[in-house]
Amino acid sequence: MTSRHAHDDTRWGFGPLCGRADPHGHAAPSTPVPESSDLPQNLDTAVTALTELKDPAVSFTVEPDPESVTAARHFAMSQLTEWDLPDLADDVGLVVSELVTNALRHSGGTSRGRSGDDVHREGVYDDPADPLGSAPSAIRLRLSHEDPWLLCGIMDASRAAPRRREPDYIAETGRGLHLVESFSVSWGWRALPQGKVVWALFRTS
Repeated sequence: MTSRHAHDDTRWGFGPLCGRADPHGHAAPSTPVPESSDLPQNLDTAVTALTELKDPAVSFTVEPDPESVTAARHFAMSQLTEWDLPDLADDVGLVVSELVTNALRHSGGTSRGRSGDDVHREGVYDDPADPLGSAPSAIRLRLSHEDPWLLCGIMDASRAAPRRREPDYIAETGRGLHLVESFSVSWGWRALPQGKVVWALFRTS
């Protein structure tokens, strides 16, 4: 699968985020990704709006269960259909899957033997727009669309920076953020008072 959006990060002034191999060619240890800063004004405003849990961005609560990855991807695909953006389905679906998986794996400890079971805590992200007053979620998928851009964000309760390492194409894990980078125009993260958001930007036309 290839992407027409891959590696088009010069538009927003991003430099490379990858780690470096040592002189012997061995992959460098995983290192925290610097928090995105000095974003263009429009993108900075859009990322801020994405985290405020207000319209027009749409929101999906990610339950602490591995099946939530599929549910989040289906939600994103449904929203893309509603916005008449079918060409983004593969790229956005892959990125959503990777970011939700990372959030479930790393946002908090484990409980009852499953990573991510304790990431849903009262008072982490209170959604004032929720008419039912349901318990807030520590992991939330957010999507916002304003031509010619689509912005995707995953909010979780951990303020730890995403970590990058050189990909091992044989291993089953460790390639997630490289895929996010490859299939979006740009991506980054921002600390929030009660966690962080990892965001990815896509061009819609």
